[in-house]
Amino acid sequence: MGWLGSKAPPERAEQVLEILRVTVAILILIHGVYRLSAGLVAPFGTWLDSIGFPFGYGWAMAVTLYELVGPALMLARRWTSLVAFGHVAILTLGMILVHLPAGWFVVGGGRNGMEYSVILIVALLGIAWAYWPARHSA
Repeated sequence: MGWLGSKAPPERAEQVLEILRVTVAILILIHGVYRLSAGLVAPFGTWLDSIGFPFGYGWAMAVTLYELVGPALMLARRWTSLVAFGHVAILTLGMILVHLPAGWFVVGGGRNGMEYSVILIVALLGIAWAYWPARHSA
């Protein structure tokens, strides 16, 4: 036992990682499903155009499709690390463009801040690290 306390038993740590992977994938999937089903891809594209992104609607649709396909791949444990890094890129850009100017707090001490984005990014980086293929030496 180190000065930070005991480590989690490996079998529990593995179970928690699975819960985290599934939960994060479902949260992102819900985001894409909602945007698509509520007809919010076009307004998202218009907003992207307004801040200088060329082909705003194309980017909005690409992000939405990534939020549908990426989580399905994560749930199936296919290309999990690469998919997670893609979501990290999308969330980081969204955090910079939308949430960072609003401050830290999502609710309470502020509104629409970046704390939720930060926890998702950290979770996705942890998932990417855990599922990154191990190199085996001969």
